[in-house]
Amino acid sequence: MTPEEYAALDGLGLAEAIRKGQTTPLEAVDAAIAIIERRNPVLNAVVHQAFDEARRQALGDLPDGPFRGVPFLIKDLAMPVAGWPRTSGSRFARHIVDRQDGGLTARYRRAGVIPLGKTNTPEYGITGTTESALLGPCRNPWNPDHIAGGSSGGSAAAVASGMVPLAHASDGRGSIRIPAACCGLVGMKGARDRVPNLPDGFDYAAGFVVDHVVSRTVRDSAAMMDATDAPEPDSPYPAPPKAGPYLDEVGRAPGRLRITWSSETASGRPIDPQIQAALERTADLLRRLGHDVVEQGLGIDYRALYAARGPVSGANFAAGMARLIEEVGREPEPDELEPLTWASLKGGRKVTGEMALRSLQELRMLNRATLAAFRDRDVHLTPVLGTPVPEIGFIDPVNLEPREVNRRQGQVFPFTPPFNFSGQPSLSLPLETTADGLPVGMMFTARYADEATLFRLAGQLEREAPWAGRRPGLWA
Repeated sequence: MTPEEYAALDGLGLAEAIRKGQTTPLEAVDAAIAIIERRNPVLNAVVHQAFDEARRQALGDLPDGPFRGVPFLIKDLAMPVAGWPRTSGSRFARHIVDRQDGGLTARYRRAGVIPLGKTNTPEYGITGTTESALLGPCRNPWNPDHIAGGSSGGSAAAVASGMVPLAHASDGRGSIRIPAACCGLVGMKGARDRVPNLPDGFDYAAGFVVDHVVSRTVRDSAAMMDATDAPEPDSPYPAPPKAGPYLDEVGRAPGRLRITWSSETASGRPIDPQIQAALERTADLLRRLGHDVVEQGLGIDYRALYAARGPVSGANFAAGMARLIEEVGREPEPDELEPLTWASLKGGRKVTGEMALRSLQELRMLNRATLAAFRDRDVHLTPVLGTPVPEIGFIDPVNLEPREVNRRQGQVFPFTPPFNFSGQPSLSLPLETTADGLPVGMMFTARYADEATLFRLAGQLEREAPWAGRRPGLWA
């Protein structure tokens, strides 16, 4: 199998070719390595390589999962892999090496994938761009002068450039959907605890963070969720059960959905005209497909929502850092954390227990308003980004003042966070491009735990407005 033949297949297609004897896991791994060695010097997507280990696994007995023999990459953030570093993009954590796989890593292995290495991430996943002092910037395969998004930017750049057909990603305020949008991929943020990472996740930021993958096709996203979404034994709050396999949903007609769309932002500032035009074209496409489409916002108090989120997120970050400090055995030195991380840690340490619990209480009540907005709609449509994909350095957590980083992030990423707070499934699809050829992701959000509707709608859109033929300049 040549690298070009390998890169033309999605994960399920590659697994089928392996099952039919048209290629072998080792040939697939060698093709993936060849593309990584060709493209990674430009993109800086893969930051830890375990190629010899992957080749040994490819020659051994692999689990008979849906992705048997498919090369895979894991984000270098809060995902233990036996014998691999877990830097979280930080100089403070650069010497940590995990002794055993985490729970979700084990699930990925049971799905049949062969992990090749770890992908780039910003320090502790804080920013929507993948740029850090330790790992350096990850670049976009469509145009290396631009960001790949964050915090799963390394995974997105790897998938978009053909290194692997799908890769692990995680999302706390948009970190699956943002890089998927930047790199022209499918990025599903499932409902809270749909893909559990317990017992490793320590409630994952009060439930805001979820794990899944970025992929080039909808069916790969659905099949991997089917392979990894079983409730963790003894979980105190498993996700509601699904009606059937998500892979089956991809081929089903979604029916006539009530879909609302809006470009309203928390700041009240309008989004970029190119993004607005792309949003309106997507609404027109949905209308042509027979859906009931109306322009309507959620009617929620965004400012109150973000204000309520602040103390509990700050306290959670400080608590997570306290665990890391215990693991490292000392406090970080001044030059071991970036300015935004220092600001987050110092701010989080000032939050009292009363402030954190009041924050969480207020947030839970405000989330009820978000969930109530979906009583009379099946899906809500917005863009993922409010601007075209920015250039490397525009959101620079290493050199910019923290306040300016957050101001720019609010401008570029105004849409994704509310659905982390409410726990709803939310999906980015690469339906549009800008005038200069950069991807534009459209975000579709459904009722709590209703991933099935999103997979049905995504399957319809993939058939009616296919993106598979669009390839970035750095491809295979």
